[in-house]
Amino acid sequence: MKGKVIVIEGLDGSGKATQTQILFDRLLAERIKVRKVSFPDYQSPSSALVKMYLSGEFGTNPEDVNAYAAAVFYAVDRYASFKKDWGNDYADGAVILCDRYVTSNAIYQMAKVQKEDRESYLEWLSELEYEKLGVPKPDFVIYLDVPSEISQALMSKRYDGDESKKDLHERNLSYLADCAESAAFSAQRLNWSVVNCVENSQLRSMDDISTEILKLIKEKLNL
Repeated sequence: MKGKVIVIEGLDGSGKATQTQILFDRLLAERIKVRKVSFPDYQSPSSALVKMYLSGEFGTNPEDVNAYAAAVFYAVDRYASFKKDWGNDYADGAVILCDRYVTSNAIYQMAKVQKEDRESYLEWLSELEYEKLGVPKPDFVIYLDVPSEISQALMSKRYDGDESKKDLHERNLSYLADCAESAAFSAQRLNWSVVNCVENSQLRSMDDISTEILKLIKEKLNL
């Protein structure tokens, strides 16, 4: 019996890695067979083109590499991860818990296309990754919604205020604003579950957010 793919998605600085780890630990504690994966897979040679892109080797702005070419960089890395790392676990029925997934192409690369082309881009992306490459479609996507001013502050804290450590996406504020817009479109169009991570202009506690995430997953997937 095939497993299930759960995706924790969000913009940079939204707490994806933290929430993925908390959820992984909670599912393990409940004796659910689970694998945790993260994209891009920076430990694999398959991420070489992604690294080149994010470091600015193809141009200093995200738009210097079009939405389709950049999406393929990430898609190939994902395919390699599926074939070499977690595909067998998925086939054996494990829950695959993803920190980012195909959904990130629907956010970061779709931000580069014209609004009237969004639908056709999502169709192209779905055909590329799920049909042509054959990675599994996600069973449930949770989008962590964090206002840009808070996520930027969290990123600055992550890098100890050293802006030079930010990648091509992270240091381009206007591009990140476009990504937030494409994320809202994708969440509505693709039926993602949106978790509001801020209450009364303050970031909710990690445990509070993770409890909501676990509840949503159990309701959706009957785990």
